[in-house]
Amino acid sequence: EERLVESGGGLVQFGGSLRLSCSVSDLPHRQYAIGWVRQAPGRGRVGIACIAVSDQTPFYRYNEEGRFTISLDTARNTAYLEIDNLKPEDTAEYYCGINYPYCGSSLLQYHTWGQGQQVTVSS
Repeated sequence: EERLVESGGGLVQFGGSLRLSCSVSDLPHRQYAIGWVRQAPGRGRVGIACIAVSDQTPFYRYNEEGRFTISLDTARNTAYLEIDNLKPEDTAEYYCGINYPYCGSSLLQYHTWGQGQQVTVSS
């Protein structure tokens, strides 16, 4: 079974940036898509972004301010989610997930999940 390992979370100051990583291994298929969701305390999961190996076109759920950037290094089987201009409302647990072969329309449903990374933004 595939394995997803996340890193990059932590405590960040308001207005700062951070980059989350999601490395995948033991993949059963060569074509896949990786995305992120987040879950704030007391709230449900919200889809953020997704990117597929097939064309590496990024899909975003809510990115009007352009603060989220998803990318994929296929040589390393690692996806990255960069978040700029962090705000306290970005405080949440962030989870990466993998789908085969494309991103789902909701950016919320994934086959397997990573362990999650807590991101806390101080005001």
